[in-house]
Amino acid sequence: MKIGILSRNSKLYSTSRLVEAARERGHEPRVVDVLKCYMNITTNAPTVRYRSGGVSEELQFDAVIPRIGASVTTYGCAVLRQFEVSGVYSINESIAITRSRDKLRAHQLLARKGVGQPVTSYAHSADATNDLIESVNGAPLIVKVMASTHGNGVVLAETDKAAETLINAFRGLKADFLVQEFIKEAGGSDIRCFVIGDKVVAAMQRTAQPGEFRSNLHRGGSAQVVKLRPDERRLAVQAATVMGLDLAGVDIIRSSHGPLVLEVNSSPGLKGIESATNKDIAGAIIDYIVKDVRNGPNKPKGKG
Repeated sequence: MKIGILSRNSKLYSTSRLVEAARERGHEPRVVDVLKCYMNITTNAPTVRYRSGGVSEELQFDAVIPRIGASVTTYGCAVLRQFEVSGVYSINESIAITRSRDKLRAHQLLARKGVGQPVTSYAHSADATNDLIESVNGAPLIVKVMASTHGNGVVLAETDKAAETLINAFRGLKADFLVQEFIKEAGGSDIRCFVIGDKVVAAMQRTAQPGEFRSNLHRGGSAQVVKLRPDERRLAVQAATVMGLDLAGVDIIRSSHGPLVLEVNSSPGLKGIESATNKDIAGAIIDYIVKDVRNGPNKPKGKG
């Protein structure tokens, strides 16, 4: 199979591991920078073309793996959509990626399907600040910028006064943000569940470094393999299914009233999960694609 890996940097761990795993299985992988792609939108022969080193060519793949960064979501998904209308299989479809990247929309869709998550509030009016704070049971609480990644733009307010000041400051910057319940009993830990298809193939517990509440590995958090309970596995798969993702990193947190979904990531990194679990996750992704591509290019799931 000819497999296109849509990534802006071929040297990234996740990208290079996917290339390695594909080659080990006899496939032909190629890394493609989506920003160097352009589209020929016609009724009869929609194509994606690629320009690099002064040379232009038409891209032809049997399947693509989108590794589209948050900063290029709009254009990257437009390129992916062009592959889709050309009949090319993608493990994650463009609509599912944009659905998961919109944090407010994602929370609303998860809530509609009854997926457990921390109490989350959103408002535009400055008059609603105190109502926002009260709606998530007061401080401590989390204020999360919509466009946050790797823990950036996620702030803990430890008192109601601090929360009020923080919310008003974000409003002054005209930033879109959510206010979310802080799960104190989690102790600065969350669990990344790596979902492929309808199974959790690996899971790791991430723990924040001392003095930090964010457990992201990019922020110095540590990771170790963790054994999931059946309800946690079901929750992770359900969350990925609601988003319509066949490949997802579902972040959950253990609370006093059961597991809750924090976020569903459509381009989960491989380095942390492979290092913590010693599993060939890249190989599992390629194996899944080879099996699933037989079902055809269009397999939309979820709604929204």
